[in-house]
Amino acid sequence: MFGFSLAKILVLAAIIGAVWFGFKYYTRIEAKRSAERLKGGRGRGKRRAKRESVEEAEAHTETMVQCPVCKVYQPAGDTAACERANCPY
Repeated sequence: MFGFSLAKILVLAAIIGAVWFGFKYYTRIEAKRSAERLKGGRGRGKRRAKRESVEEAEAHTETMVQCPVCKVYQPAGDTAACERANCPY
């Protein structure tokens, strides 16, 4: 009744293999979904996330001006001068 036959061992190995590969497939799909969620999703959501990131970057940008003497870029409203004596900034 509880004897091991070749057929029972093969069926058990097939069941274990199916569960193993099913689990691997499931984790691969979940990893792709979570990576997609982190990137901003699909379709309109992705475009919206990209547009929001551009707007956020523009909000943090600063106008820079180049010093004609020392050729160093500094913020436009910055009054700190460089080490040169004739620097207008």
